This record gives sequence, C-alpha cells and structure tokens, in this order.
Amino acid sequence: MEVVVIETTAIGDRSYLVHDGSVALVVDPQRDTDRVDDAARLAGVRITHVAETHLHNDYLTGGLVLARQHGAHYVLNSAEQVAFEHDAVAPDEAFQVGRLSVKAVPTPGHTHTHLSYLVEDSEPGIGIRQAVFSGGSLLYGSVGRTDLLGPADTTGLAHEQYASVRRLVEEADSDAALYPTHGFGSFCSSGPTSRVPASTIGEQAATNHALTDPDEAHFVDELLANITAYPSYYAHMSPLNTEGPGRAELTVPESVEPGELERRLEAGEWVVDLRSRVAFAASHLRGSLSFEYGTGSQFTSYLGWVLPWNQPLTLVGPRDEVEIAIRDLSRIGIESPDAAMGLDPGALAPGTPIESFPRVGWDRFLSELSPGDAILDVRRTEEFTRSHVPGALNVPLHELLPNLDDIPDRKTWVHCTSGYRAAVAASLLKRAGRDVVLIDARLGEAEAAGVQLVRSLA
Repeated sequence: MEVVVIETTAIGDRSYLVHDGSVALVVDPQRDTDRVDDAARLAGVRITHVAETHLHNDYLTGGLVLARQHGAHYVLNSAEQVAFEHDAVAPDEAFQVGRLSVKAVPTPGHTHTHLSYLVEDSEPGIGIRQAVFSGGSLLYGSVGRTDLLGPADTTGLAHEQYASVRRLVEEADSDAALYPTHGFGSFCSSGPTSRVPASTIGEQAATNHALTDPDEAHFVDELLANITAYPSYYAHMSPLNTEGPGRAELTVPESVEPGELERRLEAGEWVVDLRSRVAFAASHLRGSLSFEYGTGSQFTSYLGWVLPWNQPLTLVGPRDEVEIAIRDLSRIGIESPDAAMGLDPGALAPGTPIESFPRVGWDRFLSELSPGDAILDVRRTEEFTRSHVPGALNVPLHELLPNLDDIPDRKTWVHCTSGYRAAVAASLLKRAGRDVVLIDARLGEAEAAGVQLVRSLA
C-alpha cells in the first residue's frame, strides 16, 4: 500500500490517495479535485472509491464531484442524511479496494457519525501494511474538537471522543501508520497538536494526552476548558456538504476596470489587497483591506472569519497570488471573486486616494506612545489572558468589525502575535477613518525591547 499525502496548508488539513499500485481510495478530498487527479495520474492508478470520515465543518468537500468524475463509489456513514446518492457503509463494515481491505471503524466524537478507516494490504511488499485514516478523531498529539455541533452535544461528544481513540488503538496494530485529516493548523483541532510530519498508532498511544490520561472525567474537563473560538464560516460548511457541493470554479477573471474598482471602493464594498502588509502599510487604495497572502498566513481562515459571509469580494494583487487565493477561497465556499491585478495601487484605480499608516517595532512603540493613545491587542481571548501589554484593550480580530464603534476614537497602536492579524485590524480601522499604527513585530520580542508584559498566574 502506498499513501500520497495531499496537503492543504491554507486551512490546515490533509487529504489522502491510498492505492495498491493499480486502484485507489481517496479519503476526505478538498474541493479543488484537480490535485487529486494529478496525484492519481502520477501514481498511475485508477480512483475507484472516495470516502469521507465525516461531513466537514471547515471546508467544502470535493468528494461528490470526484466520485462522479471517475465513476467511483462515494462512501459515507449510512447514518448520514445527505441529498445525493452515495454508498452507505455501516459501522464495522468492510469493503475492498483492489487488494486493500477497508474497515469503517465508528469513532464518534468530532461528529456523531464520524468514521475512521482501517486499511490493510494483503500483499504489502515494501509498502505500508496497515494504516488508519482518522479524520477528526485521533490527531497527532490531540483530538478533533467536539463543540462544532452546539453546546448541547459538546460534553457527550467529548466522552465519545475519549472512547473512540481507544477503540482505534485496540483495532489497529501499534506500527499502523496514522493519517488524520485535521491537526495541521485547522481550527477543528482541540488544543494544539504536535508538530510532527508523521506518526503511528503506537506513538500516539504513548504520547497523546487523549490516550495517556487514565481519567475520562479529567480528560473531558480539560478538553472543555480548552475550547476556543472557531471561524464563523464553519456554520455554512456542513449544510453545504449535506447538499453536495458542485465543482469549484477556479478560472481567474478579467481584471476589473479602474473606474469600476473606484466605484466599488466608494460604495464600501469589500476590496482585499493580497500584497505584503509592508507594502500595504506604505501605500494602498483608500477603503481596501490588508489580507496578506503567503504560506502559513491562514489567509483563508481569517478572511472567511472576519468578513461578512457571501458578499461581493474583489481581490487586488499580482495575478499569481490572485489565482492561488481564488483556489483557497473556493474551499470554503467563497465563489468566483472578482480581481484587479497589478502591484501599483495608483494604477489600479487612478481616481481613488492612496493612503498609508505607520508600521513600527516595539522600540518605537515605547518611545512614541502618548498617554492618550489606545493599545489594541487583536489576539484571541485565551492568548491575551496568558500575557499582554499593560493597558491594552483586547478585541479579537474576528470580533473587531461588528465592534468598531466600541474602539476609542483616538490614536491606536495595534498588535497581535506576529503582525499578520494586526495588519488586518489596522486596515479595518483605517477604512473606518481612524488614526492607526501597526506594530509589526513579534510579541515574543516585546520584553527584550523593554515592554513589561502582564502574565497570567494560572
């Protein structure tokens, strides 16, 4: 058995192509299925089965489109209530993919109907003999969060999660390779995961707190205590996945005419600048927002979380970044945004004023902060609680837009952990006509610069 990992770093998930050298099973495919097609073509295999571990809350699936395209079996838990034809697999039922035996192991916890897939190769040769595809159940160093279905289900699902990961350990051999879908930056994880590229069932049994904690009640209490906010667009993912998403439209549109872009900005529409936050701070179109596109930026998650759902969107930036951003946004149901392509804001909309705001480090913050100024920390609440700048107001980035009127209307110094979220926040404040300064520096460097942080005693 060979396993091809298809990484989606923009939202912290993985999909998998599992094959025996001839035919393949695809597990939890993302909406842009061309990546799966390329992987199958490169491996020289035919896709005969597509399987979901659960109806996803953090992205739109490409499973239905992929299965129809290849004439493959589309496998879901028989308990799932969906609006399209599929192959219903019962918990503990097994099916064959070439010489691979696939068992659907019930692992409720992340959702009520969650399945993991235990795959065994009858003739492993030099490949993998046994593998577990655990979706949002057992992750590297943690488990999938249990609160996505609502408060009434959270505690019960946490208890089920505790039992489910133990069942996986019992079902699989200790040397079985483990392949979770979540846990690589996805907000579907419960607490931080370990930053290892690969793991086995045995390694997790020895190190994962969900498996080493002998007290179920303690595990559940700890899991519930560490529940944090998750992106608001999650509310739209499961319903859309239940209906069956169509094919993603990845075509890059013709660039918006300068006059039209100017009109959109004047009308207060959402115009998102993909350039670096350094370039944006120095010069940007009045009314535009900074969502720097780059590896590891969580661009997709934060844009989908911060901006109102399903409103007209225009992307501004170089064509290559626009193209990738369109692909990323399609995964969370933001369809076919318009674009204005280029690096010079002044050339994109000549009639629109160009604005800027200061971008500083902690040293200038210390030397230039005045008594009447405001300090705004846009990290999440739990981050702020652990440590923060004295006197700072905490409004998490995802709560900033609806609470702009509560931010004091005076010179505001904005920071986060690294500068990314602060740049988004600074652009929102600038759009609202505020006097803003971006602290584009890591919070971990603040004390060395002389800023005395307030730390939690807990």
